Amino acid sequence: MIDGREDQAAGLRRLFRHAPPTVVALYATGRHRTHNAVRVAHRIAGHAQRVLLLDEATGDETLAEALGLAGGPDLLQMLDGRTTLAGLLQPVPGLLGRVPAAAAALALPLLDDARRACLVEALRVLHRHAGFVLIHAGQSSASDPSPFVHAAPRRLLVAEASASGATEAYQVIKQLAAAGAGSLHVAVSRARNRTDAESFFSGLQGLVRRHVGVPLAWLGEVERDDLATGLSQPGSLSSPREPEAAFLRSLALGTSASQGGRTRQG
Repeated sequence: MIDGREDQAAGLRRLFRHAPPTVVALYATGRHRTHNAVRVAHRIAGHAQRVLLLDEATGDETLAEALGLAGGPDLLQMLDGRTTLAGLLQPVPGLLGRVPAAAAALALPLLDDARRACLVEALRVLHRHAGFVLIHAGQSSASDPSPFVHAAPRRLLVAEASASGATEAYQVIKQLAAAGAGSLHVAVSRARNRTDAESFFSGLQGLVRRHVGVPLAWLGEVERDDLATGLSQPGSLSSPREPEAAFLRSLALGTSASQGGRTRQG
């Protein structure tokens, strides 16, 4: 009898022969945080990238309203046959679409091997059509990142150039650092000009260097720079391409990082 994990690994190895999408955990801050996140997705998609939004945020932090969508079924509902991939993916003009995944992110560490394999297979099919996968997480979950966020090889913080954007950005960075996250890319949104954006980043970077110690990498301005190229660079801050392939593998095998104590309810 073939061990289930060996069978999963063989299937994933076949998948990884093809170039996987760039996978990025995305946090956004400021009064217009959800719109800032959506703007990033469209900016990346504007550079000939098919962008899939895996939205694990809850409540008013989800991207549904900003995208003009209803809540929709969750990725977890794939497991009991209540929905199909066709019914799960919410089309968005200019993007591949949005998949609600809050329940799946919460439940993943508790799933048995068979159910975990089913969920990863659904992601595998979705990833096949994407150039970028943005895992949108809410600020309220930064202190307890989901398995999806833990497995993502890159983390992007979109910081609104405002007082609330700076305060929230610092809190997110501090919480992610306490949860074991490494370096982060930072893109600034809604700055008046380049000087304003660079000054905002410099202030945030100095504060984080003094009190947190997590390295930040300047990705640019959301409205003016090519974020897709910056995030795709194999030598940039985070990781080479192997961790891109390892994203689904980490979820499939239930690594310790992806099982890291997600106890938050909601």
